[in-house]
Amino acid sequence: MDVLAGTSFQRLEGAIHAASMRQKVLANNIANVDVPNYKRSDVAFEEMLSQAIGSNGVRSLPGRVTDSRHIPIGASYPSPAPEVVTDSSSVINNNRNNVDIDKEMSLMAENQLRYNLFIQQVNHEVKMMRTGIEGRG
Repeated sequence: MDVLAGTSFQRLEGAIHAASMRQKVLANNIANVDVPNYKRSDVAFEEMLSQAIGSNGVRSLPGRVTDSRHIPIGASYPSPAPEVVTDSSSVINNNRNNVDIDKEMSLMAENQLRYNLFIQQVNHEVKMMRTGIEGRG
């Protein structure tokens, strides 16, 4: 039995992957702040996850069937993958670049906090499994 293959770990893994990808994209934006005609990029993950969950509280994610006696709820759903999107609709500099260094730095700090939260959550889940397996507190 693979205890780390559960849905919660898969979602945390996807979130960590998205945060890591976002860090690279934001660093690339910062590195190209003075490049003429450069257009900033970002990572779309949370939006796609919200769409997958559904709007107005209606859930479109299915239940997981692990036993033939379970009643299937919803259809099979692949977890969304993060995507890099480029904002080519705006311009904030005379050189037609749309990177705002202050905004990028604040987004990077926010992303770092989010990444740290995900890692702490993984560590907590592993600690709880270890406690359950070893029977110690």
